[in-house]
This record gives sequence, C-alpha cells and structure tokens, in this order.
Amino acid sequence: MRNERDENGAAGQGGAPVLTLLQAYLAKASLPASGRLPPERALAQELGVSRAELRQALAALERDGQLWRHVGKGTFLGSRPLAAIGGVAELAARSSLEEVRQARMVLEPQLAALAARHATPRQHAALRAALRDGCAPGQSWRGFEGQDARLHREIAAAAGNLALLHLFDQLATLRRTLTWDRQRLRPGGPPPDHPSFAEHARIVGAIVEGDAEGASAAMAGHVGHVHRLIEAEPPRTAP
Repeated sequence: MRNERDENGAAGQGGAPVLTLLQAYLAKASLPASGRLPPERALAQELGVSRAELRQALAALERDGQLWRHVGKGTFLGSRPLAAIGGVAELAARSSLEEVRQARMVLEPQLAALAARHATPRQHAALRAALRDGCAPGQSWRGFEGQDARLHREIAAAAGNLALLHLFDQLATLRRTLTWDRQRLRPGGPPPDHPSFAEHARIVGAIVEGDAEGASAAMAGHVGHVHRLIEAEPPRTAP
C-alpha cells in the first residue's frame, strides 16, 4: 500500500513524516564507532520510505549540522569537521586524552563566556532545542554523542568568533578520534539521570541569562567531569 503523505512531503511507516522517522532511528540505532549511517538503500528499506524521500530528510539534518557527508565514503552523525582527516589522524597518534582535556579547559569555558555575551535570540532558541533533544529518553550512546556534539557546537557558534569556531571543530574531531571505541560502564545508552543533562542545562541557562562568568564556570565543571568519567571507564579491548 502506498505510504500516506503529510503536508510537507513524504511519510513513512504508519504515515509518520520521514524526518521524524529518521530522527527516531538515529536516537536509538547502534551505529558503528565512526558514526557512519547505513547505505542509503538499506536505510530507506529500514524506514520504509523511498530513497528520494530519505535524501530530503538527510539534507534537512545536514543543514542543521546533525549529519555530514563525505563523497565516496558515506554519511556520518555529527557536524562536518573542518580539519583534514589525515591531519587529525596524525595528531591523534601523538596526542592523549589528557592533552585534549587541557585544550578543552582552555577553549570551551571561554567559548561559553563569549556565547553568554554575544548569542542572539535565535541562537538561544537553537541552544534550547539542542538541550531538549539531547535529553530525549531512549537514546543509544551513539545518538547521545551526536546530540552532545550538536549542543557544544551550537555554543561555540554562538560565541561569534569564526577563528575560535575553527579551533573548536579541530579539537572536537580530535576528541572523537581518540574516544571512538571507548567502553561504557552502562550498556545501551545514558540513564535518565545522566549528569551531563543537568550540566548542559546549567551551561545553557547561564548563556541565555547573559551570565558569562557562570557559563564559563559551568562549562569548566562539565568538561572536567566528563573526562573524569572517561578515565573511570574500562580500558579498550583489542578486537
């Protein structure tokens, strides 16, 4: 039977809009460590939609910075890295998570403070939306990581400094490279009381209120806590 259509275009299983189906899939799917989505044909079959309908939904998420595409390699969860992949791989081979933590502690609290001073009402709305989506229940760890990356990049973009945004993207790509195969203490996905949810809320709240000092302190506390959690996780095992 032909799928129903919503007023904005395609609909998939049960008449649900394709974009909604895709977002639900990404929130719960167990993607590879690289964040690569299944091939277009397989994903369209999984969602019960046509490839043309799927492409429209993928394009919408790409415009929002939730996906990026690499010609010849596929579509990946997260924002497009500005750094060259080869350069990041070389840097990752010479870096450690402790160095990444130190770099984040220098950069990200300052970005949060700048965002508190310069963010526009539209950027406030984007931060609130990213915060809401990042706390959605039932997410896989990979889905949560994608939403976490989205929120942190929205903060970096709201700082209003393209040079610092470029540095943030490079650092975020390096961090993802170093933690792609991390072992989790809790399988499945984040619990409802995952500490990052409340920490993110404090950061966004301070930014929206224009509290630069509070935003900086909240971000510093969050980055430090995240890296302590990573240190407490089991060591990586060989495949």
